[in-house]
Parts: sequence; structure tokens; C-alpha cells
Amino acid sequence: MSQETLDMWAIIHNILQKEGVARQHLNSYGEFIERGLQSIIDEVGEIEIETAEYPYRIRLGKIKLQQPRIMELDGSVTHVAPVEARLRNLTYGSPIMLECSIVEDEKILESRFIHIGDIPVMVKSNACVLHNLPDTKLIELGEDPKDPGGYFVINGSERVIIGLEDLSYNKIIVDTEETTGNLVYKAKVYSSIVGYRAKLELIMRPDGSIIAKIPGSPVDIPLITLIRALGLESDKDIADGVSLNSIIQDELEPSFEKAGEIETSRDAIVYISKRIAPGMLEEFQIKRAETLLDWGLLPHLGKNPENRNEKALFLGEATCKLVELRLNLVASDDKDHYGNKVIKFAGQMLADLFRTAFRNLVRDMKYQLERSGQKRGINAVAAAVRPGIISDKLNNAIATGNWGRGRVGVTQLLDRTNYISTISHLRRIQSPLSRSQPNFEARDLHSTHFGRICPA
Repeated sequence: MSQETLDMWAIIHNILQKEGVARQHLNSYGEFIERGLQSIIDEVGEIEIETAEYPYRIRLGKIKLQQPRIMELDGSVTHVAPVEARLRNLTYGSPIMLECSIVEDEKILESRFIHIGDIPVMVKSNACVLHNLPDTKLIELGEDPKDPGGYFVINGSERVIIGLEDLSYNKIIVDTEETTGNLVYKAKVYSSIVGYRAKLELIMRPDGSIIAKIPGSPVDIPLITLIRALGLESDKDIADGVSLNSIIQDELEPSFEKAGEIETSRDAIVYISKRIAPGMLEEFQIKRAETLLDWGLLPHLGKNPENRNEKALFLGEATCKLVELRLNLVASDDKDHYGNKVIKFAGQMLADLFRTAFRNLVRDMKYQLERSGQKRGINAVAAAVRPGIISDKLNNAIATGNWGRGRVGVTQLLDRTNYISTISHLRRIQSPLSRSQPNFEARDLHSTHFGRICPA
């Protein structure tokens, strides 16, 4: 075999030339701008304004980004490039325009695009003025044609969002834990949609019964009761939903005994409602239980009542894997295997922030409009929007690296010591594990890192 046939560097060189070294950040941010933003807006959909005389709704429509610009001190608007933002200590961002329509009795009265805030723009992304420009044009604009992009310019400093390693979403991961001398079998699912995640945990107790831990429920719910509440009522349907194998079905006996008297879907919902909202009116209890089933339980399968059957079958699949682990038919999942991991880049991190900021904006807008009462119309809506709510939250988070909920150091100042250190910084990954604990296995080199993660 000649040396030419084994020379793979040409392919690697070609990939780097076409894609660049910061492609993972740019793709993630591009996905967020094109789809993520709109899906967060669609989640809210409509805002109901309840005034004494004329209640009306504001329907939220399409979202669009304008070219990056800044507001000068005299009030004039100037289009800006990254180099100017660096030199003048400005934030390189684009205004977000949202289509708002006033709806009364299902008739759209008036409609307009309203500025709801500014979003920081990633250098060389689809929203950036430098996107796909030839080298000669980049040099004219004062940019380095070899600069890979993938970072933000906030108040003149270059900040990069470091990739964060996490366990895979929407995947059943089974594992064993030892507590007080007993082996406890667990199945976990981190269910995730844009900017929101909910952890479901199935635990097999020493007596063989299985319980479920759901976010939003202060108590553990017996598995069979939960599946009944989702619509599978007969014992045979539930057992078949878990597995058609009679050995696995026999292992479910303790769980069926724990379900006891509850036989119908309605009974199961009432049972759950009394556990999660004790002391409330029955009507509210039922509503809380149904919200928990639709929103808190596996939101990636849908958040409507018609998705409940699918959720019941997913729970059956997770239970089957848990019982198989107990019977030693499958091995416990390796958390350090890269097939069970995901890396969150700028897109997912910004989606988390934007969701919180947008919800705050909607709450503030509703309060302002309901308080003003008499004033209505699209101009009143435009006046009630405070763009600073979104702009300040995003800018402060990227500038400081504080992402809320105790997460710090998410962004770092881009290392410009030399070209190699810049590239290295853009391709760095953080582990969520704390440094104080000796997680030896997590720090070891894993065979699945080959060709993906640089071990140096």
C-alpha cells in the first residue's frame, strides 16, 4: 500500500477549510435564531388582557431579526460591524422584532412588528454582517480573514460560551445505586424541549414495587397508578405495554399490588391530585394533576392530553428496561460513554435564558396593559413593551457568565494570546461535575472519545 492512499490529512484539511474550527458554536446559534426563538414565542402564543370594559387578546406571530445596530447618544441608529463594537466598547447585537396582533371576538383589529429587545449576535453566524464574506472584503472591514468566529462582543470584550457536557436527553438510562446495604435499581429520563427539561426517575424498591418521581410532585407516585392516569386502564393493557415477555410481566406483581383499589383512569387522576395538592378544592386538584401529566411528565412527547397514550407506552419501555436490569438481562448504562452524552453549546444555553426573559416581558406587559385600562390599540401595546427586560438579561449573563440557578463561569473571556490558544478556547468543553469530588471514571479517557475529543 502506498503512502498516498493512507494520507487522510487532505480530508481533514478540507473539512477545516470548509467548516472552520468553530462550526459547532455557529451551527448551534444558527439553529436557535432560525427555530428556537420562534418556538419559545409559539409556546406563549396569546396574551389575554382582562380589562373591565373591553377584554382582548394579543396574538404573537412571526419573529424577525434586523441587521446589527446601535443607538447613538443623539438617538440616531448606526449599523455596526464587530470591529467597531470592539474599538468603541459596544455590544454587537441585533434588534428582535415580534409581530403582535390585537384580537377581539376572533377578529384581528390591527397588527404590527414591535421591538421587544436586542439579542447579542455571534461573530460570523448567519445573523452577522461578516457571514460568507470573501477574504478581501473582511480585510476591508478590518477583520482577520483567518478568525473563526463563534464568540460574542459584549461591551467591547470578546466572550465565548464554553460547551457544557451533559447526559443525553429523552433517552432511558438505567443504573444501580447502593443505599444502606441494598441495591436500588433506577431508570432515568431527562426529557427536554427547547429551553426546558424535566427529569423522570423510576425506582425499584427492595420489595420489587416500582415508584416514579416527577418534577412538580412532592410525593412519589406508584408506577401502575401513573400509567392508569395516562389512559391504559386494564391490567393486561398495562402489562403488555411494559413487555410481552411473561417473565418480565411476573416481576410487575408487587407494583400491581401497590396500585390496590384504583381501577380506572379517573380514579388514578383523583389519587394523584390528592397527593400533589392536598387541602385544595377538588376542581383545582384535578387541574393540577392534569397539568402535571401534560407538562411535568415527559414534555418531549407533547404537552396535550392526546399525547398521554404515547407517554404511557414510553413509561412501559422504561419499566421493561428497569426490570431487565434487575434480571441481569441488560447491563447498566455507562454514563461516561459518549453515546449517552450531549454537549450544550451557545444555542441551547441562550434558549434557557431567552425563555425566562421572554416570560418576564410577557408578565410585565400584561400588568402594564391591565393597569392602563382605557388605553388600547397597537400603540398602547408598543408602549407597554420594555425592551430592556430581554436585552439586559442576555447581555448581563454573557458578560458575567452567571446563568442563574447557581450556574457560574458559563462564558469566558476569549483567549487571544495567540492563534492556537484562540482555536483551543473555542473548542473547549466543561464538565458539570464539581472539582471537589474525586470522580475518577469521569476524568478518565474513554474509548468513545476517539476522533471526537482531544485528550491533551
